[in-house]
Amino acid sequence: MIDTVRHVQQQLLADDPRVVVLGEDVGPRGGVFRATAGLAEEFGSARVLDTPLAESSIVGIGIGLALAGLRPICEIQFADFIHSAYDQIASEAARIHYRSDGDYAVPLVIRAPWGGGVHGALYHSQSIEATYGHVPGLKVVAPSTPADVAGLLREALADPDPVLFLEHKKTYRLVKGPVPDDPTWRVPMGVAAVARPGGDATVVTYGLHRHLAVEAADRIAAEGVGDVEVIDLRTIAPLDTDTVLDSVRRTGRCLVMHEDNVSFGVGAEVAAVVAEEAFYDLDAPVRRLATADVPAFPFAPPLEDALTVDADRIAAELRHLLAL
Repeated sequence: MIDTVRHVQQQLLADDPRVVVLGEDVGPRGGVFRATAGLAEEFGSARVLDTPLAESSIVGIGIGLALAGLRPICEIQFADFIHSAYDQIASEAARIHYRSDGDYAVPLVIRAPWGGGVHGALYHSQSIEATYGHVPGLKVVAPSTPADVAGLLREALADPDPVLFLEHKKTYRLVKGPVPDDPTWRVPMGVAAVARPGGDATVVTYGLHRHLAVEAADRIAAEGVGDVEVIDLRTIAPLDTDTVLDSVRRTGRCLVMHEDNVSFGVGAEVAAVVAEEAFYDLDAPVRRLATADVPAFPFAPPLEDALTVDADRIAAELRHLLAL
């Protein structure tokens, strides 16, 4: 997936002179994950800008560039460090369109590697999607495949409003897949994907956990326990409730699963929507599977493994749900 992130940014820079990339070490070094490798050499330091280690400044500069008519892509080196820019994102970028009665827009993309399971410990493992999905005026996406990275990144940059583009670190070199050759191909935001069709239960997830959910569903099917449908949200805000509800109404069972802490998360929002709109279609209560409410992923591998939502835990939860 990381190759797609780099390639699409290269295409966007080549196709549109308004596009600029800025962030910590995105220049000659090419970023800590090599997501911008070679871009500074190809497009120059005026369009691929190294910044100080100051996330509020990175986003603030991006807002200014967007208001001036450019199309900035801001890279936050790790999602854990984005919070110092919260005021810039929530109070400025996300609200300028509304506050100006539509006179001004902030076409800004903020890329942020997120997620645990990579021995990143306290400051390199956070899940931030619920915090920022709660901000009106801000779109939040979490692609899980190279094709979705390509389509959603192009769509995000074309959007007139700010987009937080979350990339799970564990997918960077683990997840591979085809990408359409068409450089204009896009994936619309707010549209979920059916990653695996099924008729006995629905799993709603996103990011890395799409792949783990499909693995668990295949295992359950091989055991003869049930046929599970997996919905990959792809976009967290706005949420594609239609696809979720259509699936749940067919299957009668729903498991919402993510890596973020269980309380007040995306899972709670999806569960609320299902309870409000499809309660009488349910054959069992909506279930949530997520990380326990601990402050951070531990560094010690046994503790990290105990906290991680993996295919084994998903399969066990599905067996329980299908037995209800």
